[in-house]
Amino acid sequence: MTTPTVSVVMSVFNGERFLSEAVESILDQSFRDFEFIIVDDGSTDHSTSILDSYQERDARIRVCHEEHAGLIRSLNRGCELAQAMYIARMDADDVASKNRLACQVDYMQFHQDVGVLGGAVEWIDATGKSLGVYPNPADDREIKAGLLNAFCTFWHPTVFIRRDVFAWAGGYRSCFVGAEDLDLWLRIADRFQLANLEATLVQYRIHPDQVSMSKRKQQTLSKLAAQASASFRRNGKADPFNAMQEITPEALAALGLTDARQQRELVSDSRQWIQRMCMAGEFDVALNAALELLCDDMKHVERWQIADLQLTVARLYWRQKRIAKTLLAGGRAVVTRPAVVGHPVKVLARRLGLM
Repeated sequence: MTTPTVSVVMSVFNGERFLSEAVESILDQSFRDFEFIIVDDGSTDHSTSILDSYQERDARIRVCHEEHAGLIRSLNRGCELAQAMYIARMDADDVASKNRLACQVDYMQFHQDVGVLGGAVEWIDATGKSLGVYPNPADDREIKAGLLNAFCTFWHPTVFIRRDVFAWAGGYRSCFVGAEDLDLWLRIADRFQLANLEATLVQYRIHPDQVSMSKRKQQTLSKLAAQASASFRRNGKADPFNAMQEITPEALAALGLTDARQQRELVSDSRQWIQRMCMAGEFDVALNAALELLCDDMKHVERWQIADLQLTVARLYWRQKRIAKTLLAGGRAVVTRPAVVGHPVKVLARRLGLM
């Protein structure tokens, strides 16, 4: 067999719900010269049998069955097995557009200075309903500025990376759980150009199993660590995370990232996740997450953020027709920040065209 142009790499752990749709979207690509490496990360559902059946039917698929070791290790394993010039990331719950690989191969062949290429995504809910299109900056300078501010300006399942660039960077680092992609892009940005296509490359599925609230906390810590790691390198200092096995609140505090900073970032990230769950119609999940967050220590969080969370809880109780709890949550929001009283009035005025 000749070496393929692209190695598509996917990690799967108990992903049977959306797996067939994700696999079919790659097999149906208009660009055909690829291998499809799928690492089964110790699945205990029907993912293993689904993957084996696809491997029997299509010679481009290579399934690697591993003991459960987590996303980072399985992604590194898949990328180690890659033989092609380019590595294309794909997730087991998303859907690739038919021309995704064709567009990215064409761009990379004419932009030899670009090490990593992404693109826009269309958010969809669990049923496939569209929730809108979300692009990222296309320009190298804007992308890097976003990354340095801990805003990941790549949608991970759209990423297309030169295999030699991935090897140069050393792959994903194991301690950056939940932000392994942000850390990798920041390290690559030290040496290579980055780019995004304006085209929508992937339908990106929003559902509760993506990131639980417990993992969300670790993701926020890892995001802050990736930003701090880049700062150390830019200032010519040794990267303290090279020897770190686990990112903890204490480790970040020792590097100058205070408890207050960590707490504010966690609340900000969690509020965005709760909003996504509401967009996707996962209202019970959003309510439980908001209540869990409000039970945490919030002493360093701005009052408007707390009040906004309490209003979110009130709205979600209202959807459940739990009037007493709606009034209680709304009252707490008013006590926390009286100015929130004007928020529903403003929303109504906008809908009526008065503002």
